[in-house]
Amino acid sequence: MTSGGAIPDNADYDVILEPEETFVGTVNEDFAIESLAGDVFLLGNTPWKIRRVESGKVRVEDSQGQPPSAPFWLSEAPGRTWELSQEVSELREAIDQRLDDHAEAIEWIMAESGVDEESGRQLVAYLEEGKRVLGVIPSKTKVVAERFFDENGGMQLVIQAPFGARINRAWGMALRKKICRTFDFELQATATDDGLNFALGPGLSMPVDEVFTYLNERTIQDVLQQAILQAPLFGTRWRWNATRALAILRHSGGRKVPAPLIRMRSEDLLASVFPAQVACQDNAMPGDIEIPDHPLVFETMRDCLTEAMDVEGCKELLGGITDGSIEIFGRDTVQPSAFSHQILNAMPYAFLDDAPLEERRARAVSLRRALPEDSRDLSSLDPAAIVQESNNAWPRMQDADELHDALLVLGVIPQWVALDSASEEGKESVPIWFETLKTAGRVYSMESDGVLYWAAAERLSLLKPIYPDATFSPVPPSHLLEPVGDQENQRQENIYWVMRGWVECSISPHGYRTNPASGNPAG
Repeated sequence: MTSGGAIPDNADYDVILEPEETFVGTVNEDFAIESLAGDVFLLGNTPWKIRRVESGKVRVEDSQGQPPSAPFWLSEAPGRTWELSQEVSELREAIDQRLDDHAEAIEWIMAESGVDEESGRQLVAYLEEGKRVLGVIPSKTKVVAERFFDENGGMQLVIQAPFGARINRAWGMALRKKICRTFDFELQATATDDGLNFALGPGLSMPVDEVFTYLNERTIQDVLQQAILQAPLFGTRWRWNATRALAILRHSGGRKVPAPLIRMRSEDLLASVFPAQVACQDNAMPGDIEIPDHPLVFETMRDCLTEAMDVEGCKELLGGITDGSIEIFGRDTVQPSAFSHQILNAMPYAFLDDAPLEERRARAVSLRRALPEDSRDLSSLDPAAIVQESNNAWPRMQDADELHDALLVLGVIPQWVALDSASEEGKESVPIWFETLKTAGRVYSMESDGVLYWAAAERLSLLKPIYPDATFSPVPPSHLLEPVGDQENQRQENIYWVMRGWVECSISPHGYRTNPASGNPAG
């Protein structure tokens, strides 16, 4: 027997190291076909440079340290088991009961799961934020349908159901088919371990909790079978079963049959056994496709329903919704809840339709567009960011010339502000720099209302109208005090000028919020 074996053939390409002819590993067929000679990719812990791509083989050599890209694989992703999903739900419920006391909740998480305090804190914060938006934490006894708008004007419907990917995939495919038939609109849909996502068009509207009435435990299997027939899943499982049943040979004449030929022969076999599956859609009769009573078709459909998905678990879920043992909630929200972020950003293996990643409507959702609970938080900024930006805006004084530049920009600085804003190593140097500038006639001391200021010589004509009773030391030449500009509005204009200088530098890194031009320096 040359074509036996129960392990399905995924048509991966062997990676062969030349000239040793050493087998390195395998890469996905699509990745191999899209690769060119000279490309560098990472396999294992070593980057490899492609020399050429042959039928079923990628011949490589050492990349000599060139930066690699990461290969990709297209296949089914394993879903979370039913048992693990139950544990996740029980963990959510237990934390929900302790959310009133964060310290108690964190200690309980650390004791039960063995995680550190920071992980426990993040888990509590995550569940609390999700509950703030939805009002409930989804679990095995609580399912939430959440709907919100995306940036394209359409709506996103997310069903929070932490039952694992196999159950959610079955529910999602059947629900997508039911909505498609009801509204005559093809949906983009996604199924993950924690929920479902449906991209509703702008013209598709319904009560949010109505989605739970579209299917029940008696109707889901028939709808799901029709959905499977139009999904790539059926064709892949059909090819696997056909090769396992030796209806299609994987080896012929002592050589392996190329993967493209196996796919072609698989389609030919399907056309002879199940002609309605490959029939022209223009000639298709309205209604459900009748599934023939054939062993390969039966086995393929059973694999799709029970291996790739869990139709029996989905029936139990819908039965629980029907009898009330599973509570259902409908929420229209202004923003996606924290529970929705992972579903909206799901990887391609979670897609239930053939739309590529770059065309997913779910990626048009802005995750930070909602208003805060308290309107006073609209203008709130991070205090640390304020301090950092203030430090960046405040003039740096590292020598006498930079001190003079700061006086030119700000117009005037209280002496204690200049000393307090200097760095630790510069506190003793600033007075020396000032005295050096003072001796050179570039700066002057100014006293007004018992406060001592420092000012540049070029700014005395601006400051004299603002502080008419000020005394200067040393006494400046009269031409430095001569007013400039409109005499009537001179004082007001000068105050504005000094204020612009201080606003340009924001508030100082030490929080001096009052401009000295007002006559009352900040403290």
